[in-house]
Amino acid sequence: MSTPVPILMYHSVAREPNDATRELSVTPEAFTEQLAAVADLGLTPLTTAELAAIWRSPGRALPERPVLITFDDGYEGVHRHALPVLAKHGFPSTLFVSTGWLRGAYDTGGGLDTMLSWDEVRALAGAGTEIGGHSHTHPQLDQLDDDALGFELQRCKEIVADELGSVPQSFAYPYGYSSRRVRAAVRGAGFAQSLAVGNGLARRRQGPYALQRVTVRRTTGIEEFTRLVEGRAIARNFARDRALTKGYALVRRARQVRRKAIRTRV
Repeated sequence: MSTPVPILMYHSVAREPNDATRELSVTPEAFTEQLAAVADLGLTPLTTAELAAIWRSPGRALPERPVLITFDDGYEGVHRHALPVLAKHGFPSTLFVSTGWLRGAYDTGGGLDTMLSWDEVRALAGAGTEIGGHSHTHPQLDQLDDDALGFELQRCKEIVADELGSVPQSFAYPYGYSSRRVRAAVRGAGFAQSLAVGNGLARRRQGPYALQRVTVRRTTGIEEFTRLVEGRAIARNFARDRALTKGYALVRRARQVRRKAIRTRV
């Protein structure tokens, strides 16, 4: 039996987030307190690539009490507020960037708040943060046709490689949405592993393209956070989220079938 691993999913770290990012943001003070708890509890942060490499290697054992610290989208506060705290503790992390949302030459204007610049992404990478892909424009990947899906994955991968000089190995699904077809496309695009959401602990049996994470929100207090990183009461904490996710999954599948039928008739 492999050890279950809590993978923390952060988004924005900001004192005054806008309405679009508020729910999935944390204050700098809360982030500081949460990482202090990670240190006090004796947890060992890993990058996504490190976890996947260990689980792929027979005979390699995880460190005691592993945890992953991940960020989605690419908000500026990850550099301004999170990086100093990560550096203080010497913790690695993984940042999944939507390349068309970041400030710079590829900006499509879709970013929900102030986004990172590529210089800031490079600073994070230089400080021990793994940079992974999160698509180009942050769509619901399971609703795209094959051509649009391939574009989102390849464009993201190419831009990260061009800007950082290394090909990204890890991916995270925007909104956590995927399907067998999407997971196959992510693998085919050259990503070695990918993260979903699921609000559960990651386990080796989930496979490298469907590893689950737990959401850290603005309402996540330190007691709840401690339960998350210790893997306690997670099903109870996220019961409502799981029910909503299952319901919306049925809606998305119905939409997908309808679009496919329309394309077939045309």
